[in-house]
Amino acid sequence: MKRTFRDWLIFFGLLADEAAAVGLVLLVLWAFDISIPIWTAVVLTLALGGIAFVFHRSVIPSFHRKRVTGAEGMVGLSGEVIEPLQPVGVVRVKGEYWKAESENGEVPAGKTVEVSSVKGLVLRVRRRE
Repeated sequence: MKRTFRDWLIFFGLLADEAAAVGLVLLVLWAFDISIPIWTAVVLTLALGGIAFVFHRSVIPSFHRKRVTGAEGMVGLSGEVIEPLQPVGVVRVKGEYWKAESENGEVPAGKTVEVSSVKGLVLRVRRRE
């Protein structure tokens, strides 16, 4: 998968957020006059930055995954016709009963259909061969 400029912009924004958090911790330590050796601060900052880098880099692919909630998540799912679609009836998709409208004529009960779109609370389905 090719990474886009937007992906890298988000990635470096997340890293900047982590750097700001580390900076805030160091500022609080300085404000309360808690001294730590500079090499300890540098090593801890680099270690935490490295961990944050690995975590954020693994997050970038999730920016491009298919949505799995809402109407976008319903499209492409299979369901079973419960009440015949003439052209409107009821289907069961992922254990839930939905009012559905057939795109290609009547579909008898027991047949498998695929969700092609969602309009309000009505699924538009097509018969699966």
